[in-house]
Order: sequence, then structure tokens, then C-alpha cells
Amino acid sequence: MENKIKIGVSSCLVGEKVRWNGDHKQDRYVREVLARYFEYVSICPEMEVGMGVPRETVALYGDLEKSRLISKKTQTDWTTPMQKYIKSRINSLTHEDICGYIFKSKSPSCGLGRVPVYSEFGSHKVKHGPGMFAQAFTQKFPLIPTEDEGRLNDSKIRENFIVKVFSFYRLQNLFEKGFSSGALVKFHTQHKFLLLAHSRKHYDSLGQLVAKPKSIKAEELKEKYGKVFMEALSLKSTPKKNTDVLLHMMGFLKKTLTKGEKENILSAIEDYRKELLPLIVPVTLIRHQVNKHNIEYLADQVYLNPHPKELMLRNHV
Repeated sequence: MENKIKIGVSSCLVGEKVRWNGDHKQDRYVREVLARYFEYVSICPEMEVGMGVPRETVALYGDLEKSRLISKKTQTDWTTPMQKYIKSRINSLTHEDICGYIFKSKSPSCGLGRVPVYSEFGSHKVKHGPGMFAQAFTQKFPLIPTEDEGRLNDSKIRENFIVKVFSFYRLQNLFEKGFSSGALVKFHTQHKFLLLAHSRKHYDSLGQLVAKPKSIKAEELKEKYGKVFMEALSLKSTPKKNTDVLLHMMGFLKKTLTKGEKENILSAIEDYRKELLPLIVPVTLIRHQVNKHNIEYLADQVYLNPHPKELMLRNHV
């Protein structure tokens, strides 16, 4: 890609030796595969707040709403310094144009969830919640796609996260570069089948916003459209939803294809529905016919090319 998409990442995941023991937690997929498409903004709150390397391990104590960050050995309370750092760092990120964030799982500063929060020092009573920095980030930037690196090992979660990152990037380009009611209609039209693969309800709601763009101010329209758009993509696509989309797209080809071509594609769609074939097979067959016959409406659909094919996100069954 000429212009890489900027996303945040926990520093240890890209090989930086910032862990408490002077080591890293390099993730091969993050470090080698996604780095071809993403420009990383590397952040380690514990290093940047001044804990140093090596350092004592820290943990969260108290309740989930007002937990405190305390070192396990000397009981040094890092809560106030971390809160000050977080406020400053989050503010600086508003100028970074970040379109996603991959956090280190279970970290007291960076974990999105499942981070142990102990009732008091020395207690074995534990609840689970988000790390301090991750919680502040998601509260400040609720629409930006986020994920723990551990969950990216799940092929469906990985695909959904990356689809959201690329979609958020396109959405920001729409809002920041020549936004108009006409540009919004075009964007919405191009994302029709991608949205339908996630949520028809949200697609219909977005359609109502697009149909009456002059009834609300531009900034309010952006806010409402962006919120519903990203909410839609947060709902996972399924074989049933994708099958409905593929059959809908076939409707644009029914007068163009031969009987044999139709049967071939419909057979592939059915095998995909039964989870005997990966989604890439019927999508590739349809995309070939769209390009061959220059079906302009379908050629513009993001659904057929939502992310670089080299990521092979649709190759799993």
C-alpha cells in the first residue's frame, strides 16, 4: 500500500523490550504481516510513565470503576502518575489520525478486558476488567476499532477487526476530504453489501440518514452516520448473512451469465453456506464475472474488496 493506515499498538507486541523483565512479547502476525499495511504508533504506558526496565510488576486493586495501580513488591502507588500520563497521551492521540488499536492482553495498563482487579492488596478476591490506559482510550475514542492481540488468533475475530479498521479509515477520509451529501450517498452505496453482511437493521437506519441529509447539520450527520456505521460492522458477519448478500449480487448477473456459469456460482455459494468452502471462492467467482462484464454497480462494491487479498482473511472455512 502506498499510504499505510495508522494504528496504535502496545510496544511489546512489535518487539520492543519494554516488559517488566526487559523482554518483549513480539507477535509475529502483528510484527510481520499487518506491518505491511499499517503504520504503528507504538505505546507502552508503563515505560512512558517512568517505571523503567526492568521494573516491579504492577496490578490493579480496588473496584472496577476506581481501581488503583500498585506495584506488587514495594506497594508503590502509580495511580496518580498514570492518570496524569493517560490524560496527556490520550490528548496527543487526538492528532494522530489513528484508525485502530491492538492492545496487549491482560496487561494492567493495556488489556481491553479480563485484567485481574484485586479487592485489596494481598487479597485473593479478584474481578476482571480493562487496563487503565485501554479503558481511557476506548472511552475517548469509542468508534475506533480495538482488539487484544490474543483474540486475533481467531480467524473470524481477526477478519472482523481488520474489516473495521479499513472501513473506519475510509469513513474518516469521507468526513475529512470534501464531505457533501453527494459524497455520503456514494459512500453509502459502495458499502451497501458490506453493511448488509453485518446488519440489515443498521443498513436501513443509515439509509434513512442518507435520504434526508439536509434535515440535520453536517457535523451532526457525520456523528450519527459514523456511530451507526461502526456499530453495524461490530456485529459479525455469518455464513447466512454472506449467503444472502451473494445471492443478492447474483441478481445483477442473472441476465448476463450462461446457465452453466450460474449453476457453477450458485453451487459454490451453497457449499459456502454449508461451510464446505471458504467465502473467498464464491466471492472470486462473482468478482470475475463482474470484471468480465463490467457490471459497474457491483464493481464499486467494497464487499468484493474490503481489504488487501494478500491478508487472506476470507480463506478459512
